[in-house]
Amino acid sequence: MAAEVMDNSSWTSVTDFTTRHLSLNLTVDFQSCRIAASAALTVEALRDGLSALILDTRDLKILQTTVNGQEVKFALGNKHSYKGTPLTISLPYKLLRGQHTVVEVIYETSPEASALQWLTAEQTAGKKHPYLFSQCQAIHCRSMVPCQDTPSVKSTYYARVSVPKELVALMSANRDGELADNKDDSRKIYCFQQMVPMPSYLIALVVGSLESRVIGPRSRVWSEKEMVDAAAYEFEETETMLKKAEELMGPYVWGQYDLLVLPPSFPYGGMENPCLTFVTPTLLAGDRSLSNVIAHEISHSWTGNLVTNKTWEDFWLNEGHTVYLERMIARSMFGEKHRQFAAIGGWKDLLEAIETFGATNLLTSLVPKLCDIDPDDAFSSVPYEKGFALLYHLEEQLGGPDIFMGFLKAYIQIFAYNSVTTEDWKKCLYTYFSDKTEILNKVDWNTWFRSPGIPPVTPHYDTSMDDVCISLCKRWSIATDVELDCFTENDLKEMTSQQKIEFLALLLLEPPLRLNNVKRMQDLYKFNSVKNAEIKFRWLRLCLRAQWEKAIPLALEMVTVQGRMKFTRPLYRDLYNFEQAREQAIETFKKNKPCMHPITAALVAKDLHLV
Repeated sequence: MAAEVMDNSSWTSVTDFTTRHLSLNLTVDFQSCRIAASAALTVEALRDGLSALILDTRDLKILQTTVNGQEVKFALGNKHSYKGTPLTISLPYKLLRGQHTVVEVIYETSPEASALQWLTAEQTAGKKHPYLFSQCQAIHCRSMVPCQDTPSVKSTYYARVSVPKELVALMSANRDGELADNKDDSRKIYCFQQMVPMPSYLIALVVGSLESRVIGPRSRVWSEKEMVDAAAYEFEETETMLKKAEELMGPYVWGQYDLLVLPPSFPYGGMENPCLTFVTPTLLAGDRSLSNVIAHEISHSWTGNLVTNKTWEDFWLNEGHTVYLERMIARSMFGEKHRQFAAIGGWKDLLEAIETFGATNLLTSLVPKLCDIDPDDAFSSVPYEKGFALLYHLEEQLGGPDIFMGFLKAYIQIFAYNSVTTEDWKKCLYTYFSDKTEILNKVDWNTWFRSPGIPPVTPHYDTSMDDVCISLCKRWSIATDVELDCFTENDLKEMTSQQKIEFLALLLLEPPLRLNNVKRMQDLYKFNSVKNAEIKFRWLRLCLRAQWEKAIPLALEMVTVQGRMKFTRPLYRDLYNFEQAREQAIETFKKNKPCMHPITAALVAKDLHLV
């Protein structure tokens, strides 16, 4: 393994000590929007003479600290804008290298904890019970648990969670039974055990009025009862995808693989929390078109969860490999043309992300420097799609997908249960392909890793599934009023949902459509009433760019009824750029901000130039 590297997003010192196990007791209080908690960390000293530990915290109220049961002094440092506050715990004696000790922190979370979203009953589908869910990636776990909040530290964990007995608690761990809460007979305790070491950002908690359906031998889908049957239908291919992933990468080591469909304010398409993948309800399109999201989250069980980026600067190691695996699963299920078609869409997402940031913005580098940058601000398609483009380029140079998959499988086996840097990965690549170092030496590594903007190599994909989308896009983009009668509702008849998404994505790369063209497209294709969120999102962006006022209320509705950042942020940006919509967009945001996830609200505020 390479020498230790500094994580600029954490206060803790990974060269001083590491956490081996975490034991949590959590009491969830919906009235105060707080969790009363204790966290016992079993830590190992990594050097002699260790006399204090520094943990990451954010907005936590620290009540007491003990070491092996003995109360000790603690001190909170100055609060940093996104890193939170370092918690220094004094040890009653100096530790020797290799020595283990149990450090316990008794604390309360804040109602403003950035990892936690508290929903009122009115904000849920059922309207009867409140709801709580966490989102710890990238550095928000510290607002829920005092910890070494860096992906370079992995530990097992055990948890007991006390909740009102009419509600259900779930975590990113295997369920380990239920207990009566002896302190309060209106509550019950759910127990969880995670035996596979994992980083803090994968700790996850959800509490709500939840039901489940069995969808496979090791899988259930959970949600509010209003969505659970639709979710069971949508995700019934989960076991098939798990088996495909195991064929590619080796055994699934996490035990259960459950899915949780969250309320609409969840900010991401999915979150790969072990044993309990979180997914957005925007996937419930009813046409099975969005299984790639599940394939992506399943792939994270190996790339991200089992082998993890050591710092957030190496985020592409998680996401680029996961996109590659997701598309290999699609290849094994639907054929190579589908993988190629997905890759074309991903390349366009990358180009749009680079255009949004600016081609010279260092956050478009594959391995960006995050010295004074919140990892949330660096989040984009770049690590996903620039990472995939590099891996695809290497695949082409080194002998094709089957040969390159041999490397990926070896990489997972070598680094399983560890966190790695880009340099670790590159050394592994050179070792595995030791007979092909001449080819590897021709790769412009510095430009791929460190330079902003478009990658040094433009991939060439099979365009057979894309050609029909390109053709229709070109016709619409240049059509005059006279030529609008040439289009018919049959234009889309033979297209898959993914091709319709691609057609609209291509139009977004063109200059804005004329207003008459957009109106004619609606007359023929009826996009305003489509349920597929990926299609609707791109269609509304086209309408806003064409300055069609009729689209304003539809776009404002979409940013209000769901909170997935992939949709919400670009729509808010387009609303802001449409002068007639700007004030309405700002008013809508201010009105709905209390219902939004705190991560989403903070980033949309920047998009609307309110901060």
